[in-house]
Amino acid sequence: MKDAVRSVTILDANAILRYILDDITEQAEQVEKAIESDDIAILPEVIAEVVYVLNKTYGINRDKTSEYICSFLDDAKCSTITLIESVKLFGDKNIDFVDCLLYEYSKQNDYKILTFDKKLLKLLQQ
Repeated sequence: MKDAVRSVTILDANAILRYILDDITEQAEQVEKAIESDDIAILPEVIAEVVYVLNKTYGINRDKTSEYICSFLDDAKCSTITLIESVKLFGDKNIDFVDCLLYEYSKQNDYKILTFDKKLLKLLQQ
C-alpha cells in the first residue's frame, strides 16, 4: 500500500500580491483560506517577482515592500530564515533582491559567491 502523498500548494506571485494588496477581495480571501488550511510553499523566485512588482509596478518603496512581504511571510508561517532575512535586508540596503538572497545564502549556508557586482561585493566583505 502506498503512503499518502502530501499535497503542497505553491502560491504564485499573483496570489501573494492579491493577499498583500487586498485589491480583489475574493482572490485575497481564497489565498487566506489556503494559508489557513493548506500546506503551502513560498519559493524565493516567487518572492523575487513580488518584490519587483510591488517596487517597480506599484511604486512602493523598499521599506514598505519589505514590511508587506515580511507580514505576509509571518501570516503564511514561513520559517525559511534565508528568505525572511533577504526580505529584511532588501528593506535596509540599496541592492537588488536577488543579491540579498545571494548574500543570505552565503551567510546562512557558508556558500561562496562569485560576483563582480560592486554593491554585493561590498556587502559580502562586511
